[in-house]
Amino acid sequence: MSPTCPPITRDGVTPEQKAQVIAEFTETFERVLSKSPDLTYIVIEEADTDSWGYAGITTTEYRKSQA
Repeated sequence: MSPTCPPITRDGVTPEQKAQVIAEFTETFERVLSKSPDLTYIVIEEADTDSWGYAGITTTEYRKSQA
C-alpha cells in the first residue's frame, strides 16, 4: 500500500506545491523510517470543493460564506 497524504481540494494548490509535498513526505519516510526513496510512492488524493465538506456544508459553500 502506498502512503497517501490527507485529501486536498483541487483548487488553490499548484503543481509546485504538490511536488514539494511529495519530496518532503519522501524525505520524512527516509529520515524517520529508513525507507529507501526508490521504494517510496506518494499519492496525492484530490477532491473537488463540491465533494468535500465539514460542519454540514460543502467546502464551496463554506468558502463563499467566508468571502
